[in-house]
Amino acid sequence: MTRVFVALGANLGDPLAQIRAAQSALTSLAEPGTLHHSPLYQSRPMGPQDQPPYINGVSSFDCRLAPHRLLDALQDIELAYGRERKDERWGPRTLDLDILLYGDLVLTDERLTLPHYGMKSREFVLYPLADLAPDLVLPCGTALSQLLVTCPANGMTRLPGQ
Repeated sequence: MTRVFVALGANLGDPLAQIRAAQSALTSLAEPGTLHHSPLYQSRPMGPQDQPPYINGVSSFDCRLAPHRLLDALQDIELAYGRERKDERWGPRTLDLDILLYGDLVLTDERLTLPHYGMKSREFVLYPLADLAPDLVLPCGTALSQLLVTCPANGMTRLPGQ
């Protein structure tokens, strides 16, 4: 069993409802009693700014699926909520689920990079991740708290009631 952290993001349709639905769908992948969700944040889009703001969060859970099987399962959830895979990078989407960490595994292949290749510089990942695991140390030895110092929460706000 491995502790995983998954980033959730959406900015099309009803992003809040889609994030909540995805959080519920993660229950089927998590070992009972291990699923936890960060507060949700609104953030500016990464890339083209002519799109709506994103709703972002992070979920953590213990999982028995191998990394690529987990990736397949997350992509199935994305598709179930209307995700269309396009060539446009960082474009708008109904749902985006990314594996941030899979235990201490370091992996790079044609389908998957672990830890997630961009997580160290993305405030919309780091701040929700810190809400769940403030003392986290990445497999490379860098403390999450160090990354927060160099990555300000520009334009990010915690949603009310979070």
